Amino acid sequence: MRIVLVGPPGAGKGTQATRLAGKLSIPHISTGDLFRANISRQTELGKLAKSYMDAGNLVPDEVTIAMAKDRMEQPDAENGFLLDGFPRNVSQAEALDELLKTENIKLDAVLDLEVPEEEVVKRIAGRRICRNDSAHVFHVTYSPPKKDGVCDVCGGELYQRDDDSEETVRKRLEVYHTQTEPIIDYYKAQGLVVTISSLGPVDEVTQRALEALKRKDDGA
Repeated sequence: MRIVLVGPPGAGKGTQATRLAGKLSIPHISTGDLFRANISRQTELGKLAKSYMDAGNLVPDEVTIAMAKDRMEQPDAENGFLLDGFPRNVSQAEALDELLKTENIKLDAVLDLEVPEEEVVKRIAGRRICRNDSAHVFHVTYSPPKKDGVCDVCGGELYQRDDDSEETVRKRLEVYHTQTEPIIDYYKAQGLVVTISSLGPVDEVTQRALEALKRKDDGA
């Protein structure tokens, strides 16, 4: 299957993308990974992207699209892929359509992970990270430390990242609603959108997504 995964910050896209790609035996292609891989390998596209990032500018759509094109042409993506973080806006969605058309392939589904805005704020703003090891992550509601403000693993101080503050989260949501959410209507017009709730345990959300994609693939 060829799938685009969309949803607001805090919807669990990264977690679900990895799980779904594994279940469906297709590569998980995320824009973050694309940037890191190209910059690490010092490809021409990577150097170009880094020049924009170092200057504090957004990487232009055409560079992101070129990276995605290169990745989708790799042998492991021959029978499908799951795109996460791309397309990010309608112009990128249109460019993706044109790209797929030249390859004589098309998307099978656009999986929209739906989550209430207040739940997004609660999920992200409640995160606390260990200053000693950022891999140690807690949540004030869902996975609180035994002692407030102290990491269970190493005893380090727990803190809230600046980009996890409620104010920042609401700004990120505003950007999502303005820039990315319109692609849902774009793909709805093509009959591609499958919307599921991303509330509940991770395993349940994965199963919900797989069942919805199967129905879509079966033409239901």
